[in-house]
Amino acid sequence: MDAQLTIILIVAYFALLIGISYLTGKDTSNETFFTGKRSSPWYIVTFGMIGASLSGVTFVSVPGWVEADGFAYLQMCLGYVAGYIVISQLLLPVYYKYNLTSIYQFLGERFGSNAHKIGSFYFIISRLIGASFRLYLVANIFQKYIASEFGISFSVTVLITIILIWLYTFRSGIKTIVWTDTLQTSFMLLAVGISVYLLLEKQGLSFADSWYILGDESLNKIFFWEDWASKNHFVKQFISGMFITIAMTGLDQDMMQKNLTCKSLKEAQKNMLTFGIILVFVNFLFLYFGGILTVFSDTHGMNLHNDALFPGIAMSGKLGAIVATSFVLGLIASAYSSADSALASLTTVFCVDFLKTKEVKKRTRTIVHIGFSILLFIIIINFKNFVSPNIISSLFKAAGYTYGPLLGLFFFALWSNRSLRKDLVIPITILSPILTFILQYYLKEYYKFDLGFTLLPINGALNYLGLFLISKPEKEKTT
Repeated sequence: MDAQLTIILIVAYFALLIGISYLTGKDTSNETFFTGKRSSPWYIVTFGMIGASLSGVTFVSVPGWVEADGFAYLQMCLGYVAGYIVISQLLLPVYYKYNLTSIYQFLGERFGSNAHKIGSFYFIISRLIGASFRLYLVANIFQKYIASEFGISFSVTVLITIILIWLYTFRSGIKTIVWTDTLQTSFMLLAVGISVYLLLEKQGLSFADSWYILGDESLNKIFFWEDWASKNHFVKQFISGMFITIAMTGLDQDMMQKNLTCKSLKEAQKNMLTFGIILVFVNFLFLYFGGILTVFSDTHGMNLHNDALFPGIAMSGKLGAIVATSFVLGLIASAYSSADSALASLTTVFCVDFLKTKEVKKRTRTIVHIGFSILLFIIIINFKNFVSPNIISSLFKAAGYTYGPLLGLFFFALWSNRSLRKDLVIPITILSPILTFILQYYLKEYYKFDLGFTLLPINGALNYLGLFLISKPEKEKTT
């Protein structure tokens, strides 16, 4: 695809986003930036969250995952549904009951400032790593196929990417993002739909024909029951999916901030359950697309694997200019729909949880917003030597360590009537990921047993146990 045409598409796309930002950003108050004045229609939030949840990582990495693991990821997606039910019935009622702006305020209500701050800290680390993974993937593709043709360095590509996000989110934060995410989800799903259609047409295949070919190539296997030690075993995948959803959505300010813009608890619950079901079908589409891309790559001797699969085929021109254009627009949409809300949620958590007020001056809020943008830039340009060929796998592994303490803290707060020794909360939440890493290394090294993505619930369980050991019944508290 012509690089100059790609630049024109990117500029036009961002002009549209900035236009939406202008229309929705006339109210620049903190209440609008942090909560959208709790006035968002639930169905708009649902649709926009699809793009935010999937991101550029899913857009590129899930199709590239099929060659190695078939449709095993769908087992996790089924676990996601169970996780969304838990969020809607257990977590959302608490968040609305306490009228929270930052969900980590709940930890402060239960256990004091140390728990509040360490919960917020782990979110900031988790979201910085997650957003960096997602933006690194997109910036790397832009660098390879577009920026390099103009002699632009990787650092400049990343800087431009982050500046563009900041431009359309700095005024009204989450209120703008709810609406821009809707646009971006539309572009992302349209891009995949067009690509699937043209790929099948190019090869003269129907869906039934292609499904038969995928089966013949052993690419569409969904359920894995045979090897309990394998990371793809159904039980591991389902449980991992459930806890990944609870942690990375239900205990994540980024995702919950959108839910908390809904008008009521009932609408937020409706949003979460509808979103969970839709996500299964959307991920199936991505996996199916990855399967037929893999067959196309093998048939044409392209030798493309992992995260290089979709970009390599789309930008090669073998499927025509429409697929290349769809890929570029879909990639931009999927990447920015998660990165924009990451910056808004990081700013919200720092202002509310560390600066201790929702009434922080707009100038201070802007400085915090810029500060996190700079921090993202620094992390991304240093990422190149630390990521695997499949970004989504790296993302879930990192989440296992950083979201585990949040899982333990929140579940202890919800299910226990015990009080904590406040001076030991922070050491326990630091110790649990260390013990999880040691356990994973030991089992894999000596028993060839891969915990896979169950790192997250195991980490959370170890944290919960540690918190229990430093707690005592409420009735024993001294006054």
